Amino acid sequence: MIRGFPGEFSVYALSCRHNTDLLLGQIEEFRPEAVAVLDPVKAKYLAKRLSRSKSRARVYPGAEGLARIACARWVDTVVGALAGVESLAAILSAIRGKKEIALANKELIVGFGEIIMAEARKSGVRILPLDSELSAIFQCMQGKDAGEIERVILTASGGPFYKLSSNKLKNITVSDALRHPVWKMGKKITVDSATLMNKGLEVIETSRFFGIPQEKIDVLIHPGSAVHSIVRFVDGTSLAQIAYPDMRIPIQFALSFPHRLKTRYRVLELSNWGKLEFIRPDFKKFPCLAYARSALKEGGCMPAVLNAGDEEAVEAFLSGMIGFTDIPKVIKKVMDNYLRTTHDARRTTMLKRLLQADRWAREEARRVIETGFKSRL
Repeated sequence: MIRGFPGEFSVYALSCRHNTDLLLGQIEEFRPEAVAVLDPVKAKYLAKRLSRSKSRARVYPGAEGLARIACARWVDTVVGALAGVESLAAILSAIRGKKEIALANKELIVGFGEIIMAEARKSGVRILPLDSELSAIFQCMQGKDAGEIERVILTASGGPFYKLSSNKLKNITVSDALRHPVWKMGKKITVDSATLMNKGLEVIETSRFFGIPQEKIDVLIHPGSAVHSIVRFVDGTSLAQIAYPDMRIPIQFALSFPHRLKTRYRVLELSNWGKLEFIRPDFKKFPCLAYARSALKEGGCMPAVLNAGDEEAVEAFLSGMIGFTDIPKVIKKVMDNYLRTTHDARRTTMLKRLLQADRWAREEARRVIETGFKSRL
């Protein structure tokens, strides 16, 4: 998106987890002053490569390096798009440094959303959603009274399997799950889309971002992905945000807000699109949706437990340790075990407790996978 608007934006810093080869090309093109690499070994490798080039970019390793570039004095906007919870400290540092945040990281809002939003209110910082669905809700709510919202409808592509029977879901391979029919995304979010956990996480995100109770949040499968979400008001009027499914569009909106830049991307023509289909999801086939709602209702640390369990289960599926339909089973087991082994602490939203719950859930998920599933392979 920035490449398409070279006069509108400048890149001060870039980051990655370990894909330094791609980052090198971006450094050559955008000439940032600094870069952060979460993997410390890869950070050393990149620093050596850059020392032999004309780049002035300094390399900062680990989560500490990420936090350092996020709150640098020259930065005015931070795009949080790193999957996982390792960028939590960086986002909190950026908020406290009064940077505007454009956030696409579901895990942070799901597990730590109450703390992040409270810090943003305290610092007077605006957080703009980057996900297409939350961006759609944000756009539909502009200039509207939140008290007049009757219903928010999150649309889901349904992934590649929403029409499959439960029996056929048992035979899904990793390559099957990574073939998304509409969006090109990272592996973790693509699998989450296939299990519909992605939409469950967005239910929690929507509630956290906009202060909307989950009773007012619905999910509908919309295979064409033209309507990115719908907001219905008390007078029966519904507003929908409609655009071609291209992530550059919500990213452009967030980075140019409150203005709109003339698009350089494909425009959706409704006359050529065909029918707009909406289907209610099958909660029995895709129980992750129900687990996300349960976690939101429980509150406290449970959303963080849900998220951590999902991350570990998806990683185990991608590495061949468990099957596709085992993913929700692992998540449910971790959530149930957390309820059995904790008491008042599970309802807290203190950062320390949330981080402890996140670590506990990851360790418990690995134990459940090792003892309950891996032995069957």
